[in-house]
Amino acid sequence: MDHLGIVAGVIKDLKMIEMIDERLGTYFGSTLSAGETVAGMIINGLGFSGKPLSLTPLFFENCPVKQLFREGVNADDFNRFKLGRVLNRCHGYGIELLFSEIALNVCRQEQVNTRFNSEDTTSFTLSGDYPTETDNDTVTDNDTVEIKQGYSKDHRPDLKQVMLEMMVSQDGGIPCCFFDLDFCR
Repeated sequence: MDHLGIVAGVIKDLKMIEMIDERLGTYFGSTLSAGETVAGMIINGLGFSGKPLSLTPLFFENCPVKQLFREGVNADDFNRFKLGRVLNRCHGYGIELLFSEIALNVCRQEQVNTRFNSEDTTSFTLSGDYPTETDNDTVTDNDTVEIKQGYSKDHRPDLKQVMLEMMVSQDGGIPCCFFDLDFCR
């Protein structure tokens, strides 16, 4: 299990699965709840990073799934259809809102002082053929992250990028909320 057992244990101790299920709801007859699916994506990301989400079942084939989650959960339950539906539900709820509610709830549980004292931005550079604001047939939606060229902290203004702004607690620098920015500084 390596570090994945610790990650799964922390997710269970903090009751993150229950918090996500409360917000996203549950579907009758579904093998995995939304919270378990998100927990699976977190564990996958920390153990199989850089691989597409569609390969999540392959990742869990070599993991003790019953110990990481519960009895009755199989590697095949983390298929791309299930992951996609849960990601759509997360988007519908609001990614920033979901993250902030869970982070603040965890901070309360662990008695972390939630007074904010630091706010920072970071940029993620992207490669590939993404439409830019200068493309005529680009449809802009308020919920869509815009990929633009501009000032880059990597000193690469030629690359397309997305900016992320995060606020952290004074007590330990715990992330409490984030915002994706539609502009580059």
